[in-house]
Amino acid sequence: MFAIFKREVLSFFTSPIGYLIIGLFLLLNGLFLWVFKGEYNVFDYGFADLGNFFLLAPWIFIFLVPAITMKSFSEERKSGTLELLLIKPLSVWKLLLGKFFGAMFLCVMAILPTLVYVVAISKLGMVEGNYDIGVVLGSYFGLLFLIATYTAIGIFTSNLSENQIFAFILGTVLCFVLYNGFDSLATLFSSGETQQNVINLGAKAHFDSIARGVLDTRDFIYFISISALFLFLTHRRLKQVPK
Repeated sequence: MFAIFKREVLSFFTSPIGYLIIGLFLLLNGLFLWVFKGEYNVFDYGFADLGNFFLLAPWIFIFLVPAITMKSFSEERKSGTLELLLIKPLSVWKLLLGKFFGAMFLCVMAILPTLVYVVAISKLGMVEGNYDIGVVLGSYFGLLFLIATYTAIGIFTSNLSENQIFAFILGTVLCFVLYNGFDSLATLFSSGETQQNVINLGAKAHFDSIARGVLDTRDFIYFISISALFLFLTHRRLKQVPK
């Protein structure tokens, strides 16, 4: 598994793709948080906290994660190397998890520089360091769970076709539906209880819960279950590849 993980990471950083994706993520966040006037701008917001970053980042990752994962299996299928990988003394799960963690590693590398925002927000407060570090840590923790789910979805769509554009579009749509689709669907119901039950089916409600610093096992189980489901579906699809 480590060999596949290493291969995936090197494939990102021996080409401009990895640097482009990380740079694009940081650029978009930086522009919306610090430059562009609007609801996400830290200075216009009036409070020294990172709430706007954690509102914005899940939306950016909806597009960036499928861009990272779209070539995971699509490229292997197109080049004919998938069959070669599957006949090697390597289990399907190790191949799958190696690619999964390789894609996640790139996302984590994109997040790490944003820790500078924590320092900046600390300095901007009327009282230096006067912010809830527990909420910040919870938000980063929730973002990692959300990225893992996006990555599992992206790996799954990449395995459906050798067309990377198809994998990217389908992955983006599924990530969007999972994150925001259920909130929109809930508006079709008049009962408040039904609305809440539908909202709880989406990833946004569980991400928001963790981001508030609330450590609820139901939120962890939700993200782990969705990620495991898409990884399982990908595994089943890989088992059908003729060797």
